[in-house]
Amino acid sequence: MYQFDRSAYEARMKWFTHDRFGMFIHWGIYAIPARGEWVRSQERMPESQYRPFFEEFNPVDFDPKAWAKLAKQAGMKYAVLTSKHHDGFCLFDSALTDWKVTNTPFGRDIVREFLDAFRAEGLKVGLYYSLLDWHHPDYPAYGDQNHPERDNPAFKDVPRDFDRYLDYMHGQVRELCTNYGKLDIMWFDFSYGELTGETWRGAELVRMVRELQPGIILDNRLEVSGSGFGSIATDAPLEYSGDFVSPEQIIPQTGFRDSAGRSICWEACITMNDNWGYTALDKNFKPAGTLIRKLVECVSKGGNLLLNVGPDARGNIPPESAAILNAIGEWMRKNGESIYGCGVSDLPKPENGRITRCGKTLYYHILENSIGGVPLQGVGADEIESIRLLADGSEVKQLKGWIWDNYPDVVFVEVSRSARLPDETDTVVAVRLK
Repeated sequence: MYQFDRSAYEARMKWFTHDRFGMFIHWGIYAIPARGEWVRSQERMPESQYRPFFEEFNPVDFDPKAWAKLAKQAGMKYAVLTSKHHDGFCLFDSALTDWKVTNTPFGRDIVREFLDAFRAEGLKVGLYYSLLDWHHPDYPAYGDQNHPERDNPAFKDVPRDFDRYLDYMHGQVRELCTNYGKLDIMWFDFSYGELTGETWRGAELVRMVRELQPGIILDNRLEVSGSGFGSIATDAPLEYSGDFVSPEQIIPQTGFRDSAGRSICWEACITMNDNWGYTALDKNFKPAGTLIRKLVECVSKGGNLLLNVGPDARGNIPPESAAILNAIGEWMRKNGESIYGCGVSDLPKPENGRITRCGKTLYYHILENSIGGVPLQGVGADEIESIRLLADGSEVKQLKGWIWDNYPDVVFVEVSRSARLPDETDTVVAVRLK
């Protein structure tokens, strides 16, 4: 009989709640049509039309060491790669299918090279694995919500053995957990309709993963879709509840708590533009400053940010994504202390920014300048040991005088003598408490 072990849970989540910032990588043969990873489903594309991309796949520019270096210099601490997406194509050398990268012209095991390169940079590593599979003959097709052939009457009476598919799916997860060394995250995607929890033989699957990879952490999508929380939000999580909530393309208004009021670990997965997989015409990239502020927002609410890149068909991370990551890295090199190991402050959100906290240090993220000094709301002058500008370590003086005497309960500081903040993206003031 399964019983949730809270102390074991908290121990395995320590690195995750410390590191806060990771890279998601969506990549596969869908990079060739370059209309996103859902292209087969959205266009009702038959496999006969999709197969030529498999036969063509040869990303000659693929350099996982360069990817890993880019992630590290951006300040990311972990990365998750799509080992298999919904199209069923495997970026690893599975013995259970021919629909895999080692049978393409490229011929190399991308998962292995990814893991080796990112571990070499000291990053934690994870693998995404889709529970869906539009290639496998026993996965539901006609009438399914997502399958490319869901409306094709030719598939209506085709016999399917879902248990045979589950054997295949469990077998591939076993391969990933057995053949590739230590994994830090297994990111399952996703449950929907009646396909949830024990329909996937979820408890059996999770038991196997945890036996083969002690200490691994799991998302919550064996039990729910990206829109739900699942039993992780109760006092008695199920065996397949996962370890963290996974909001997608949104940052929640607040952090998450379970039925007993305890904080729940969560990770917002976000794209840089509007698509996960490479989409050649999608140039709607979010500015680096926006993404820095969204990372801060996640941490201030007790969450992580998993930021996506979608490499192109040649294996290059788009230059727009690389430029954004480099800009984020510049800010993180000066201000990462306010992200790593930080979380909720329990102080009210300031009007001009956000607060993250680590131990006795409050980090005021000033996103908007003030007239008459910046207020450090929530702390009294007698509680403060020191105030420093995090980017350069310089002392920040408290403002005294008749202008501020009317607000004896508020500490005001001067971070700039002009209308501009020292860092207009996010100026961080570190307040050390006594």
